[in-house]
Amino acid sequence: MKIEFISSSLAQLPTPALAVTGFEGSPASSGTAELLPPETRSLLEELKAGGELTGKALETTLLHRPPGLAAKKLLLVGAGKREKASRDLTRKLAGAVTRYLRARGLHELAWAVDGAGGAESIEAAVEGAILGDYDADRYRTEGNSERRIDRLVLATGGLAASAASLPSEAMRQAAERGRVIAEAQNFVRDLVNEPSNRMTPTYLAEQASQMAARFGLECRVLDAEEIRNRKLGALWAVAQGSEEPPKLIVIRYEPADLAEVRHASAATSSVIGLVGKGVTFDTGGISIKPAADMHEMKTDMAGGATMLGVMQAIAQLKPRVRVMALVPATENMPSGKAFKPGDVVTSMSGKTIVILNTDAEGRLVLADALTYAKELGATVLIDAATLTGAVTIALGNITTGVFGWNKEWVDKVLASAAATGERMWPLPVDDEYREQYKSMIADLANTGGRYGGAITAAMFVGEFAGDTPWVHLDIAGTRWSNEEKPYRAKGPTGHGVPTLVHLLMNLGS
Repeated sequence: MKIEFISSSLAQLPTPALAVTGFEGSPASSGTAELLPPETRSLLEELKAGGELTGKALETTLLHRPPGLAAKKLLLVGAGKREKASRDLTRKLAGAVTRYLRARGLHELAWAVDGAGGAESIEAAVEGAILGDYDADRYRTEGNSERRIDRLVLATGGLAASAASLPSEAMRQAAERGRVIAEAQNFVRDLVNEPSNRMTPTYLAEQASQMAARFGLECRVLDAEEIRNRKLGALWAVAQGSEEPPKLIVIRYEPADLAEVRHASAATSSVIGLVGKGVTFDTGGISIKPAADMHEMKTDMAGGATMLGVMQAIAQLKPRVRVMALVPATENMPSGKAFKPGDVVTSMSGKTIVILNTDAEGRLVLADALTYAKELGATVLIDAATLTGAVTIALGNITTGVFGWNKEWVDKVLASAAATGERMWPLPVDDEYREQYKSMIADLANTGGRYGGAITAAMFVGEFAGDTPWVHLDIAGTRWSNEEKPYRAKGPTGHGVPTLVHLLMNLGS
């Protein structure tokens, strides 16, 4: 999508479609609708009086040949109640406009920039438009590839004098941030959407390597032999049942002024280790899953994809902090070589683990990846994983569960989630839960039973972080949407990328 700024007046803007927003109760005289010429607002007032225009959130009203405008069409999208205005709402409104207009064969739209929201609203609008222009239909032979928005015009001609003083460079930087973050999410969505006969550990490693090369990141991939030689026994236990060899992907980002960063604040001198579960297909292994919905287990690498998306974004936005991403990639398959319930495996840390359920495999691959991240120098650990179905029982498909030993870093993640509009919520990690995954024959059991399953799974992972500050994101419910939204296609979401990018960009601020 090509993104441009145009400062000519809204009345004189020649565009196939101009999109404006209006709040509930006064949709014709609020939001960016109030920037329209009087004759245009007069028609909107008539529609409001007739009950055809309310301004309720995501309500769309399309006018052809609108009076007072050079635009061929005017689309007013309802912004809901004024007091609920937010960055997340702007993102959704822009996404809804994009999907509405492209479904009607348009390839270009103009978005009236809201001076009240400043640069943040520009960033959110660009992000929303690019996310809204995505569909998970790559393999449809009769797809909608021709239904795309090729050009997004950010129309600043209606800004009030005070808002117009916003430096154009700040506007451009905001639009660029929105583009980078949205494209990173769409990269994640592409990876998660791939069928598992293509998305093998080898293919995921290839995609990671290509992304790293494109954006100037250092990438190294450990193969099966090196995984075994380095005694990553928990990862190897999961991998041994598959014909597809496992990979451990390691990508590094270092800021250009590395020497200065090392002597800066404690936050920026940290080395952030991002670890993402990369199980490219999860049958459950010997403890095999039910057939119903097993096809969705191609998404079990969404945590790993999320971390790759974050690395793509920060390579372009260049935060002043050192970051590494590790993605342990494998399949979990039943075979004559597969690990079995009752087996005892030795993790890279030296801790032994008795296997009670081979479908509790994600915590095993994360255990070794966290240990290896510490060995590589990570001083803060953040992992993301489609770890448990239990988290969806607690929080549904709307909110990510957040866990961690270190309250300071948990709070940092939650603050970034709030700033970006992503829904995340903290769940407890109390010592009493440790009793549930103790074992008589090994140091740990790989499952703590049904009750508190999201908590005990997270805490099991945290055992391998040890004293290192650690935060765990369980994205099992939020990595995918089975419901089409006005602003987002059904399918993978890219959830978590905005939060983590915001966190990394704002460390030390």
